[in-house]
Amino acid sequence: MSVGTEPWGRMGPSDSFHQVGIAGAGAWGTALAQVTARAGRKVLLWARESEVAEAINRDHENPVFLPGIRLDPGVRAVDRPVDLWSAEVLLLAAPAQYCRTVCRALPRSPAPVVICAKGFEQETGALLSQVVAEERPDVPLAVLAGPSFAAEVARGLPAAVTLACADEALGYALIRTFGSQGFRPYWTDDVIGPQIGSALKNVLSIASGVVMGRKLGENARAALLTRGLSEIMRLGDAMGGRRETLMGLSGLGDLMLTATSLASRNTSLGAALGEGRTLGDILAERRTVAEGVWTAKSMAGLADRYRLDMPIARAVAAILHESADLDETIAALLSRPFKAED
Repeated sequence: MSVGTEPWGRMGPSDSFHQVGIAGAGAWGTALAQVTARAGRKVLLWARESEVAEAINRDHENPVFLPGIRLDPGVRAVDRPVDLWSAEVLLLAAPAQYCRTVCRALPRSPAPVVICAKGFEQETGALLSQVVAEERPDVPLAVLAGPSFAAEVARGLPAAVTLACADEALGYALIRTFGSQGFRPYWTDDVIGPQIGSALKNVLSIASGVVMGRKLGENARAALLTRGLSEIMRLGDAMGGRRETLMGLSGLGDLMLTATSLASRNTSLGAALGEGRTLGDILAERRTVAEGVWTAKSMAGLADRYRLDMPIARAVAAILHESADLDETIAALLSRPFKAED
């Protein structure tokens, strides 16, 4: 998809956006608001919950989704999507399954949309870039992905991410908009690869957590993640993502972070499953979203559509959505025929 149309095609080497709207005041949306305000931009953060918006404006803190972190005074929260009408660029940070609904709610404007959620649309199996293109066909889009725990980003700890945009001038204008010494986006024109890597790594992180919870050992976890990376590559090849992208920040880098730390929502959910808890009980205790739960079903469907060998993604989908027995599923993975490494 080319977005090198006017006025984006005329952007110069020092251009950036000064008014940024962010849809979604969860942990990641709030962290993005923080780094964008630190970069000197005017930030409007749309919170679906009015109490969250009030707390951010009154106390400069998001006590529900990012507690204990004082926010830059330049972050102003709103509780109506129409209030983002003045934004020159819109960051879409709501959970993936709400992407279409949020797109429809946002004010109609020519502002570029940056997809910051990680996942596929469960109902259709569509990439989020496809969802945005369907809902806002005349708007340039970009994708932000990579290894980035929200709390660390919000505190100003160093992080590097991928900014994918088909239009190089627009991509670098976006990088200059919210990039800083502590938050370093790297540009690519591969818009598909980062979406695949950032979505499938959440599914693999649940599997990694199961290995932790079941106490199967570090050898098993290293093997699982290496074979899981092969599944990312297969899906990337099938859907048009580039392997060099998937070996970068938004593929291997994101997998390394998310699948090796219990600070990850997906890994901690998998660990709880591995310890014998039910998915219903785990989700009932959480207000935050573990995207891998919903992405797993999409991954299994895509494996069928493209006739791909993706046993780990299929196994996670079966455990989460088909009530597959955990030990039997692990045994089936370990009983697969020996073959050459690919």
